[in-house]
This record gives sequence, structure tokens and C-alpha cells, in this order.
Amino acid sequence: MNLEENRKRVNALIEAFLPRKLDRAFLERITGMEAEHYDLEALNKAITEPVWEFLDRGGKRWRPFLTAVCCEAVGGDTGKFAELLIITELLHNGTLIVDDVEDSSEKRRGKPCLHKVYGRDIALNAGNTLYYLPYTLVKMADLDEKKKNALYELINDDMLKLHIGQATDIYWHRSSKEVSEEEYLRMCANKTGAMARLAAKLGAIIGGGSGKQVNALGNFAETVGIAFQIQDDILNLEGGLGKEYGDDITEGKKSLPAIIASKEEPRLTEILGMQTNDKKLIDEAIAIIKKQRGIEKSRKLAAELVESSLKELETVLPESRAKASLKELAGFLIERSS
Repeated sequence: MNLEENRKRVNALIEAFLPRKLDRAFLERITGMEAEHYDLEALNKAITEPVWEFLDRGGKRWRPFLTAVCCEAVGGDTGKFAELLIITELLHNGTLIVDDVEDSSEKRRGKPCLHKVYGRDIALNAGNTLYYLPYTLVKMADLDEKKKNALYELINDDMLKLHIGQATDIYWHRSSKEVSEEEYLRMCANKTGAMARLAAKLGAIIGGGSGKQVNALGNFAETVGIAFQIQDDILNLEGGLGKEYGDDITEGKKSLPAIIASKEEPRLTEILGMQTNDKKLIDEAIAIIKKQRGIEKSRKLAAELVESSLKELETVLPESRAKASLKELAGFLIERSS
């Protein structure tokens, strides 16, 4: 698995679809309308410039890799549908831009969040634009109508689930509700698992996989998404993310390590409820989580979930290089340090 080569390929595919500077030909292609009277300067300043500023910050680009591998795992050829590989990358980056506004975050990928650079209005609109561009990719793809409709439905369903998960997470930030591990895992299945599930099922559908294969790969990817979120929770506490160290404490986030630790020490729930920027309180909260082994227990659960989901794949996929890559990707995502 070469994620660096994959990243370069995905970046090239994004740029081939979404130019860094919009022109009338692109607008006519995606809107289906004559574009003589569009204000190109406005669109470039309010959409492509902020979007590309954000995309150029990097990212692992693992979701398109997952789509490609799932397509190949069911016997498909990604070369025929390369432009569709970027669907989840566009959607994912849109969700990050919007999520940062919702969380009033300061930094993303080591730089000021997009709304800090361009303003909330431009950031939100740019993020929402990335929600709709993937439908254009499906519309222009060389697929029969049955597959196109399946992809439209897939994108719609999983984006709805993602927002259900986000709504749950936002409410938890604001409330004193005690969240169970089961509720947390359901929230993650929607918020983070939905995009991974979409990426996998997208690949399996365009690759011509059976219904059983599509569902099994979707279930596997959802579990990987949950594990990815758990690892994000851990990295935020260990200082391994582009966001500020301890942001989750400031946001009052009910992360899995915090849920586990707060069962034993109510003081942690109290600090989370403060949504504080005080470094001493943030350090105290993280010390409680570590004392109660919240990080270790969370990491162990993530590994167990992925191991269980891999077993389901054994029954529906033949042995192949793509199948081996799925296992390797799962291991990478739950063991990464950034």
C-alpha cells in the first residue's frame, strides 16, 4: 500500500475535475447552462480559492484509496471510473470546513481554519459546494442509469446519516448528558463511519460487486471509520493532530477515552462541561483520562472492532492483492500517529 502515490493520484484527479481557476467552459459543463454572464472573479474568490487553499493543506486521501481497492476486490477496473474516486474526498473536505465553523475551531491541519481566513459566509458556502459537486461527477460518469441511481441514493443516504451523527455530537458538546459507549459507537458509525462506508460501497457498486459483497465491504468500512474516529480522539489527547492539543476538552467532546474515564471520575465530566481554554484544566482532564486508562481501553476496542469486521470479508471476497490492501489499510488507520 503506497498512500503517498495514492495521494498524488487523488490530487491530480481533483485538479483535473475542479480547476484552480474556474472558466466558463467548466461552469457550462457542471451546470448544463450557458455561462456568459457568470461573475468568474466572484466564483474564484469565493469558491475555488478557499477550496484549493484548504485542499493544498494535505490530508491522507485514504477514502479514495478505499474506493479503488473495493472496486478491485470485487473484480472491477478503477481505470474506467477514475474520476469517481474523488467523490468522498470532496465530501470529506466539505464536512471538515463546515465542522470547524460549527465547533468554532481555530486550526485545521496546522493552519487557521478556513472561516478564520475567509469569513464564516465564504467558508460555509465553499464547504456546501463540495457537498454537491460529487453529484455532477456521477451525472457525467460513463455508467448505466441503474448504477447512477444507486450512487445518487448512496451519497444521499450516507450524507444524511453523517449529519445525524454530527447533530448528536453537537448536542452532546452542549449538554451534561452521560453518554454510554454504545451511544458513542452509534454516533461514530454515522458521523465518521458513513463516509468510509460510502467510499467502500461506491467502489463495490462501480466494480460490479454482488449485493452481499457491497454490504460486507460497507460494514467493514463503517467499522474502520469508527476506529479512525477513536484514533482521532486519542491523537487529540496526545498532540498528534493538526488541530490544537486538547481541543476536544475545550469543546466538551464526549470522546470514547473521556466516556470511559468519566465513569470512574465525575470531575472529568465537570471539566468537560466548562468548555474551558484554561491549560491547567485541560491538563487535569487529560491526566484523569490517562489515569483511568481511557486511551489504552479505547485503542484496544478499536482493534477488536476492526478484527471482527475483517472476518466478514473472508466469506465474501476471494483472495487477492486488493483484499490484502484492505487489511493493510485498516491496520494503518488505527495505528497512525498523526
